[in-house]
Amino acid sequence: MTSRPTHWSPRQAAQGLRRRNIVAALFLSVFLVFSGRLVYVQAVEGPRLKDEALQDRLRSYTIRAPRGEIVDADGEILATSEQRYNIGVNQRKVATFIHRTKGEDGTTSIEGTGAEAAADLLAPLLGRDPAELGGQMVGDSTFVYLAKGLTPSQWREIRQLGIPGIEPESITQRVYPNGNTAGNLLGFVKREQNGLVGLAGLELYFDAELQGQDGEETVEIGAGGQVIPTGTYELTPAQPGATIHLTIDRDVQYVAQVAVDESVATFGAQWAGVAVMEIPTGRLVALADSRSVDPGNVQATPEAGRGARTVSAPYEPGSTGKLLTIAAAVDQGLVNPLSEFTVPDRMTFNGQTFKDHTPHATARMTLTGILAESSNVGTVQVGNLMDDQVRYEYMRAFGFGSLTGIELPGESAGILREPDDWDGRTRMTTMFGQGLAVTLLQNLGVVGTIANRGTWVAPRLVDSLEYPDGSVVVPEKPAERDVISPEAAQTMIDMMEGVVQEGGTAPRARIDGYRVAGKTGTAQVPDAVGNLTGTVSNFVGIVPADNPRYAVAVVSYRPTSGFFGGTVAAPIFKTVAEFALLDAGVQPSTGSPVVLPWVVE
Repeated sequence: MTSRPTHWSPRQAAQGLRRRNIVAALFLSVFLVFSGRLVYVQAVEGPRLKDEALQDRLRSYTIRAPRGEIVDADGEILATSEQRYNIGVNQRKVATFIHRTKGEDGTTSIEGTGAEAAADLLAPLLGRDPAELGGQMVGDSTFVYLAKGLTPSQWREIRQLGIPGIEPESITQRVYPNGNTAGNLLGFVKREQNGLVGLAGLELYFDAELQGQDGEETVEIGAGGQVIPTGTYELTPAQPGATIHLTIDRDVQYVAQVAVDESVATFGAQWAGVAVMEIPTGRLVALADSRSVDPGNVQATPEAGRGARTVSAPYEPGSTGKLLTIAAAVDQGLVNPLSEFTVPDRMTFNGQTFKDHTPHATARMTLTGILAESSNVGTVQVGNLMDDQVRYEYMRAFGFGSLTGIELPGESAGILREPDDWDGRTRMTTMFGQGLAVTLLQNLGVVGTIANRGTWVAPRLVDSLEYPDGSVVVPEKPAERDVISPEAAQTMIDMMEGVVQEGGTAPRARIDGYRVAGKTGTAQVPDAVGNLTGTVSNFVGIVPADNPRYAVAVVSYRPTSGFFGGTVAAPIFKTVAEFALLDAGVQPSTGSPVVLPWVVE
């Protein structure tokens, strides 16, 4: 049967056209939506997505700022910082590592995967056993230390391996190249999350200045975890902290530390110290404590010995305190080197009896003789010529009872009570250096004042702070004050030269070629229950006496032999002062020592 052709009505044709138009419109709409989206993605979203992809490939590492250096007066490094890296592993990420190598024909082969392959590559660079190292790298932890203290070059080699999950921790390591030399002054640091912080000494006092500003390194990482050589690389260098220039001479400091260490070993003292101050600047050339801490090995030193006892541990100065009493009387015009006193070996004043250390017949002594032979009885007679308040004000002016302002934490002001708090005995014991307490640095201030023509100058350890931008900050001029007249100071020096002559208390302090002026001191020390079972031996001196360059103070605390300042402390003075003079090229004295009569003929 032949089929008949289908005939559409006009209405059916119109409906078909509409359907075709609708379908076309739908296709056009979809096309426009996708085209618009494509344009949007390419023109608008494209840069953002590209940036997000780049950010996913970037890795940023903090570069710890090197802590500023501490150097001596000649620029010799006493403390410095070195860049180091601790290396850790993200065990989850390292499991994805694929070690691929490319052959000569350009084909790529897989040599290994995961922690085992990573360990085989890392072990030679870390000096580790591959199996042991690989064991540390297996697990679910996001960070496990593999090595610490690697150099920058070691880290660069490791980074080039491109092992995912191997992550650095940038640190700075503090280095003290001279061991314990000046350790009592430098102090030490500890490591916290954000770097090193000062715990003691100059490291603590100048912690803010020594801190630098951290930098940052950003690199682009490929799919395999390797650094893309031509990829994004940004570097913000770390800015080091300030360099602190000290007044200390490393060589003099070393000799001073050896001298006090040897003295402690010889005489069995608990500790000893010596300070050398430049006249007239107040610059400390050496400030040494026995058994000084090694800042690089702090735990090897007992906690009690990790600081600077020279500024923090007060003691009774004993007869070096007589300098204040006699200097005040000379400055007041009450006495002169030839003033005469009748001096028995013991005398009672207002119900209090005092005696000289060595029994002797009653003598007619000059003021010079009282100082040279360190007579307690004679000194009390001199002190009684002055009002207590006047004498107290001189003691304060010389620096007793107040801080020196030295650039170290933990300084002690010592102990000096006001006259209203003195009892009948203390009133007179303070005349010869007992019933009060001072630090070695305060005692240095007394002899420094005399050497400096009667002007007290604050001791200082720091010459300047130098910043990375080249700027230099110089501390304000040290505080100073006039205590006694230049004439009175010269009179004191003339009399103090007798102390180191034969018959004086400190001939062991003499230095060949140089005139020396000084004063010994020996004081009793009570034990825990108040019994006087120990001594403090000390010596203060000026060199050269005819043209003062240095003031020096020495203390030895509780020696078990020797005991006297002239025996225990004076030899330390000689060793250290002689080296300081020669090291600085100070010309020998040309004149003869001043010789004044000690007794009245």
